[in-house]
Order: sequence, then C-alpha cells, then structure tokens
Amino acid sequence: MPMPPDILADVGYLGLASRLKRLADRLQAEAVSVFDARAYPIQTTHFPLIAALEAHGPLSVSAAVEATGVSQPAITRIHNALQEMGLTATRPVEGDNRRKEICLTPSGEALIAEMRASFWPAVRKAAEQLCLYPDHDLLAEIQLVESRLADQPLSARIEQVANPAGLEIVEFTDALAPHFDRISREWVEEMFRLEAEDIAMIENPRARVIDKGGTILFVRDPELGIIGTCALMPMADGGVELTKMGVLKSARGRRAGDFLMRQILKRARQMQVQDLFLLTNSKCAAAIRLYEKYGFRHDDDSMRRYGHRYERCDVTMSYAMPASPQ
Repeated sequence: MPMPPDILADVGYLGLASRLKRLADRLQAEAVSVFDARAYPIQTTHFPLIAALEAHGPLSVSAAVEATGVSQPAITRIHNALQEMGLTATRPVEGDNRRKEICLTPSGEALIAEMRASFWPAVRKAAEQLCLYPDHDLLAEIQLVESRLADQPLSARIEQVANPAGLEIVEFTDALAPHFDRISREWVEEMFRLEAEDIAMIENPRARVIDKGGTILFVRDPELGIIGTCALMPMADGGVELTKMGVLKSARGRRAGDFLMRQILKRARQMQVQDLFLLTNSKCAAAIRLYEKYGFRHDDDSMRRYGHRYERCDVTMSYAMPASPQ
C-alpha cells in the first residue's frame, strides 16, 4: 500500500509553523532517548534555564525570561521541577533580601560539569552535522527569521498581504446611515429595481437591523473614505441574513469585497450566529463566486424559508457556522 503524501510538505509555507513544530517534536523525542540512555534526570524542556544559569550565574525570574525568551510561567515550572530534583534553589539577591534569584545547587553544578565535559560537545557536533552544509547554515537562517519576526510579527505580515490597500472596518452610527443608503441603492439599481424590502431596510437601518440585535459594518479606504457595507440582520425564526453587501463601483479593484466578507464572517462568529444565510440573484455572478469562495453553499431550504421576500431572489445560500465552544 503506497504511503500517503506528506501534507505539511505539500502545502509549503502555509504549514510552516506546524512543520517546524513537527521537526522540534522529533528532535525533542530523540533527545529524550539520549537523556534516558545516560540516566540524566532532567528533560529537554529544562535546557533553556540550565543553559542560562550555566552561562550567567544566578538569575531572577525576569532575567531568566529575558535570557531565554521563555515565558515567565514556563520558567517558574522549569525551576520548580529542577528544584524538586535538588538541582536549583532560590536565594536572596545580594543587598536586597526582598528579591529572590534562581541558582544552581552543588548537585546542579556537578551535573552541568559532567554534561559540559562530554555530552554537550557530542550534541553540538551531531546537530551541526544535521544543519550545516555547503551554502546553508540552518541556525543562521533561523536567526534571520527571528529577526524578521521581531521587526514585524507574522500577524502584521498576514494582514499586510491580505489587506494591501489598508482598508479598515467602521461600525454603524446614525451619521453613517446615508452611506448605507447610497451604497445599497447603487448596486441594486445597477441590475434590478428597488423593492419594498430594500427601501424599508436602507431607509431605516437602525430599526430594521441594529435595534433587532444585528450589525452593520462599513469599509473605509484611506483615500476614498467609506466605500462598502454589509449587514447581519436577525430573523424572527432565529436565522440571520447576510444582506446589503456592496462596494461602490468607483472603488472596485481594491479587494474590498474580500476584506468585508472576512470581517462580516468574523463578526458572525463573535455573535455566535448558528443559522447564517443570504439571498441573491443568478445575475450577480461575481458576488456568488465570492460567497462560494468563502464557504457559502447553495441551499434550497433557505429559498423555502426566505426567498419570497424579494421578487428577484432566485439563489439562496447558507454558511455552516462552527459550533460554539462549550
């Protein structure tokens, strides 16, 4: 039977964090077996604090955090484990009895001396054989990635790629109601005629949406101002309609529709919406492709429940919201 494909290798940089964790887990597991073979009492997770104490001497918890890059709770857990083995202890900081610092005990110093003499050089050489080869030095490359993350975290880089135009979300206020009217009228009248349901909503957005527990979001472009909008409107039967999603014709090409869709789905999850649907028309091909791209599926049941509200409605779609965590 053929081996299944390595999905983390196949997805490339999309799975970078998972692949690095998998590699780290494998190295950690092999290190554990080496520790066990030499009957060392410590675990690989203890190494950052041990290395910091060996290099710098006694350290406060905050200094250990700074030296290792490990969180304060993790440093505390590591120290507690080492202290139970008699390898570390705490002592007052010289000149300030109110503060404590972590230090190695004589047993800890003896163990480190043994490891420094034979074990660490062997580990260092073996790891070097894995990571150092012509034209490449994995440690140098890791340091470069860490430096780049310090300059700009991954979250900011993702947002920059996903939102290159610098769009932002603006919450509904009554002062912005005219934008809701203007944007909605433009796209509806471009292909259809305004129906009674359209007019009731765009002329009374607070009463029809906000006061019923719904939400209206706007997209603001740094150069053009408000360019798009979308609403989540609760129904009497518990369903929530994603409605009046539109972007001004003059602002198309800035990926505002994608940006708005991500944000409105995020808001729906925050609202713990469980029954999300939308009503549209087959002439809105570009919009339907966008809905499908983000996970909406054609749904005849929504047509039966809600399609009668608009004469132009011949397509209904629903979105399978994830279950709320218990």
